[in-house]
Amino acid sequence: MKIRKLLTMCLLAALPIMGFAQQTFTMNLWTGKASEKSVDKSDTAKVMVFLPEKKKATGRAVVICPGGGYAGLSMQSEGTDWAEFLNNMGIAAFVLKYRLPHGKPEVPVSDAEEAMKLVRRNASAWGINPKDVGIMGFSAGGHLASVLAVHGEKGAKPDFQILFYPVITMMQEFTHQGSHDNLLGTNAKRKKEQQYSSDMHVTRVTPRALIMLCDDDHVVQPSNGVNFYTELYRHDVPASLHVFPDGGHGWGAKIGFKYHLEMIFLLKAWLGSF
Repeated sequence: MKIRKLLTMCLLAALPIMGFAQQTFTMNLWTGKASEKSVDKSDTAKVMVFLPEKKKATGRAVVICPGGGYAGLSMQSEGTDWAEFLNNMGIAAFVLKYRLPHGKPEVPVSDAEEAMKLVRRNASAWGINPKDVGIMGFSAGGHLASVLAVHGEKGAKPDFQILFYPVITMMQEFTHQGSHDNLLGTNAKRKKEQQYSSDMHVTRVTPRALIMLCDDDHVVQPSNGVNFYTELYRHDVPASLHVFPDGGHGWGAKIGFKYHLEMIFLLKAWLGSF
């Protein structure tokens, strides 16, 4: 008991030092006018920056896109809660508060593209390898991440993608209707739905992927992630798919998720595989 108490005291004593060594700050995504105008003028895109200790830094970075059905953002369990995990692996984390679409998909997509470019523009100052910048997304945020993976150009295309229970398709048979309607509007044309169905745009240059979801997800059909994996496999893109037996939707970083530890080990192993 005394040993455990001593270890706890040592850990608590070390925390302020660790916090001081890490750099954390929030900044506006756009320095001037955003490339795409939102109908909600009060909705501002921001980036929360979490840089690891210099002695731990690997040069890798991840832009995180929280979910929320394109109606809101789960900024904690699908955003900031991941910063410490990534920083401890020497990975810089950038949590993106993207603007909501209100039927105009170009708005969040342009924010995500600018976030990727922002990280690469500041690569030297932030100790980042511009050729090792990935994207992580949850649910609708996973859809946003996948859109950049299949459509991103120049500095906006991620080098790898991590998708948790993602919305992938906008086609009526399998989409998450709320995400679909918020992103494209309730009367979206089929051509627009196809454009934002990421599984329909996979090529051999689509970045490698890790996809994790639950078999009993009744919010976003598992077929979204499974079909995306199938297309990645068909095009010889390195990809890993993990389907947990149960757990539903929206677990993110919550330790109450039944397979939380397994999920963490799988993610850590995958990140260490390349």
